[in-house]
Amino acid sequence: MIVDLPNTTTSAISKALVKVREEGGAVALGRVLTLVISSAGATDEEAIEAANDASREHPMRVIVLSSVDGEPRLDAEIRVGGDAGASEVVVLRASGEVASDPESLVTGLLLPDAPVVVWWPGEAPTDPMGSSLGRIAQRRITDAAASADPVAALGRLGAHYTPGDTDFAWTRLTLWRAQLASALDQPPFEPVTGARVTGSSDSPSTELLAAWLRLQLDVDVELTVKEPGDGPNGIHHVELVRDAGVIRLSRDAGGVAVLTQPGQPLHEIALPRRNLRDCLAEELRRLDPDELFGEVVRTEGSTA
Repeated sequence: MIVDLPNTTTSAISKALVKVREEGGAVALGRVLTLVISSAGATDEEAIEAANDASREHPMRVIVLSSVDGEPRLDAEIRVGGDAGASEVVVLRASGEVASDPESLVTGLLLPDAPVVVWWPGEAPTDPMGSSLGRIAQRRITDAAASADPVAALGRLGAHYTPGDTDFAWTRLTLWRAQLASALDQPPFEPVTGARVTGSSDSPSTELLAAWLRLQLDVDVELTVKEPGDGPNGIHHVELVRDAGVIRLSRDAGGVAVLTQPGQPLHEIALPRRNLRDCLAEELRRLDPDELFGEVVRTEGSTA
């Protein structure tokens, strides 16, 4: 069900939410958090769909704030039931001076005594914590890959990092880090003496993976960056050098990775590129600061 509220106010939206719940039997008691999606332009339907899917694991209220051109006014849309997954979605389209204070627009719609997570699916503020929405959130999610210059965006995030910040460039590395750690847990248990990472220039995850290996293994990491289209998207392959030989994990365009280890047969591993729903659901599983990400992104920011 979708309820349109043209030229409205935050107070009227809040009352409409109560009415929708009373008439439809929906309740807010099971919501575990409020997710605020900040979209600079038109409503980001892909982000809303990802939030709806993630809400089946994390029931929540989703507030989508879009800034549009026009005379000062606030239009709203409430989505519940089949149009909102296991969440309730409030879409706010603010224009003119109404859009100048995002915090005041969403404060009256936050769930009481529930954590607040802010997600910028597109271009994010240079300093997420210093932004109007960032100050009210326990977790702040950005996506450097959506920026015009992903690597520069990652560097800015590292320079302004505050505990509670995270980025999908890091979340997309979860499967890579798990496979590499698993490979090092097998004999001969020799120390890694060097590493090589190759990936696309538009993939900030490639930069973060190199920084993570440098930090965790305390070795020199050779980073090779290729132009988009020269090989698969994102990370191409990783090599860990030990005296017994080289461990190599490479992924093709189809999302299948091949693990090569000295003295062992080739292993094919499913290593698909993670979609927005997977990344968002993982980040919502933890609301405490990711200390390892903080160390890695600050390292990357200091070298950017």
